[in-house]
Amino acid sequence: MLKRPHLPAPLLLLALALAPNAFAAAPEVDPRIEQVLAQLGKAQSIQAVAISPDGKQLAWVIRHDGKPTVEVADADGRHAHRVSVTAKPGSCAESDIAWAPDSRRLAFVSNCSVDLTSTKVMQNAIYLADTHGNGAPARLAELQGYVRSLQWTADGKSLGFLYVPGATRHASAVAAAKPAAGEIGVSGMEVQRVASLDVASGALRELTPASMYAYEFDWSPDGSRIAYTAAPPPGDNNWWIAKLYVQSAQADAGASVLVDPAGTDSGSLHGLQIALPRWSPDAARIAFIGGLMSDQGATGGDIYAVAAGDGAPVNLTPGIRVTPSWLRWTGPQSMLVSQVSNGQSQLADYAVSATRAQQQRVHFTLPASISDGSASMAMSLSGDLKRVAFLQSSYAVATEVHAGALGSTPPPAVTSFNAALKPAWGKAESVEWNNEGFHVQGWLLYPAHYDPKKTYPMVVVVHGGPSSAVIPRWPGVGYGAAPLSALGYFVFEPNPRGSFGQGEKYVQANRKDFGYGDLRDILAGVDAVEKKVPVDDKRLGLTGWSYGGFMSMFAPTQTQRFRAVVAGAGISNWQSYYGQNLIDQWMPPFFGATVYDDPAVYAKSSAINFIKQVKTPMLIVVGDRDAECPAPQSFEMWHALRAQGGTTSLVVYPNEGHHFVDPAHQRDVLQRALGWFTKYLPAGG
Repeated sequence: MLKRPHLPAPLLLLALALAPNAFAAAPEVDPRIEQVLAQLGKAQSIQAVAISPDGKQLAWVIRHDGKPTVEVADADGRHAHRVSVTAKPGSCAESDIAWAPDSRRLAFVSNCSVDLTSTKVMQNAIYLADTHGNGAPARLAELQGYVRSLQWTADGKSLGFLYVPGATRHASAVAAAKPAAGEIGVSGMEVQRVASLDVASGALRELTPASMYAYEFDWSPDGSRIAYTAAPPPGDNNWWIAKLYVQSAQADAGASVLVDPAGTDSGSLHGLQIALPRWSPDAARIAFIGGLMSDQGATGGDIYAVAAGDGAPVNLTPGIRVTPSWLRWTGPQSMLVSQVSNGQSQLADYAVSATRAQQQRVHFTLPASISDGSASMAMSLSGDLKRVAFLQSSYAVATEVHAGALGSTPPPAVTSFNAALKPAWGKAESVEWNNEGFHVQGWLLYPAHYDPKKTYPMVVVVHGGPSSAVIPRWPGVGYGAAPLSALGYFVFEPNPRGSFGQGEKYVQANRKDFGYGDLRDILAGVDAVEKKVPVDDKRLGLTGWSYGGFMSMFAPTQTQRFRAVVAGAGISNWQSYYGQNLIDQWMPPFFGATVYDDPAVYAKSSAINFIKQVKTPMLIVVGDRDAECPAPQSFEMWHALRAQGGTTSLVVYPNEGHHFVDPAHQRDVLQRALGWFTKYLPAGG
């Protein structure tokens, strides 16, 4: 449905006109924008890290010559060297590192024909490197399709992974959708399964049935069973209704449903989402994160557990005021948990009983983003659980590998790939306020070269989700807050109701209320900021992507405080959106019903129904193959603004999904957005 020929004729002509020379007509670029882009482009991208079970080695994935490459080093970061299938850097894309239990062998995935815009079947191979030897990595298997999430069995004899046979795209809703052709929902269906590879023989087994799309999995401690989340295909859409299954680790073995959030016995989990299943060390229970989640991969909620044989799921953390995102059993009655706490990353120990998981100790809290790259906020741990490794970045410090002892002091950086980089933007500061009974937090970026004697404009950046959170991180080349700060703006990034970081009640507080309570939280935050720093209330801007794009379209229908808007991949009409997007299963948990059962709740949050209230100049940008927030939503908003005589511009980027992957497009959208704000929200004054 996102293919350009399916657009109405006038819109098709516009889209086709944009495609060949879409960026030739870009506005003249301010030289300061080029400087910011150049600064953003200097950071080396480190994508994953893993510590060996014996704690003596690190492996990481770092981008060289445009493609990710595997490197291995000592635990302190010294003696780093490439582990690659070719001698030429950048010729293959390598990812998904996984140490064998012997701490000597390292498995990884290699793709030597990467083309994110291709519709051909992907070619992936699984390799095994002997990190104590000098030989080239050995190829275990050549697979036609998409491969990710390598995981060893405890005996080191098998590798499990997620596998999409015949895949033509990455298995993700944010990737560019396949061009619509054939019988929709039937033709060209790609199904992700849990598979395993016998390391000795190279024999491949597809463990889960072809009728089920698997999202995540975990081996039981003895490797005889797997726990996994799955739903009927299509996979991009049905993650929101996934169930938790357990089955024998044999091909085509029968599976048992352990948890069905839609079931009548699911308790507080009813109608919510589940993620990250993890076996307890004694194989008696499976823990997982359950909550209201708007995107696969943006995990957050309460910690639940269920008996591995049968039984009802138990919420172990009701009423907590943080948002767990990742967990690891450290014993039959203990867990290590990564969680969002008031806009910061936190690592904590929990004591676990049959009915409760209680926080015992916080190892550290950081105003920075942390993850090993395998899952949201995941940590890589040594076998004895005494050493930890992860990637860390903030607005002040670019991404580096951090590794060391797990304790009360965050481990230090053991790499210096980006140590020479200094931010071109201003300092970041946490801001907190109260509104309508909620405690709300956000991040404020000061303008570069801030002078307290001057008055500045401010741009409010609303995060996607809405179930997500702004946690400081070093920006990439793509669109974001830091470049605006570098150009002389205050930038305010609120975490209003609906966000992670204040507990599940806070996350669910904007159900059936999109654009109202969360907007009031944001405006109260703007008031709090204006009492703190010299912001000119007559020069306020608004921007965001995805849910932030919706808010950028909707807020100007409710308030005239914002004088310039950039809406990225937004939603203008929730009623038409329901039938256009490829992930409609996410909507009933938030709106309480389908659009066919309760159209009014969708109508009340649709910007298009209040379009005559919009007076704000609005730039709208979107990818033409966006499955999450389809381009017709942007066309609808642009068309309505034009019909009302509004100031607006629409730019459609060819072959892009919800997340842009073409560097030229990433640069162009940033240039256009910054140019829009400098025109309608000048920073001088």
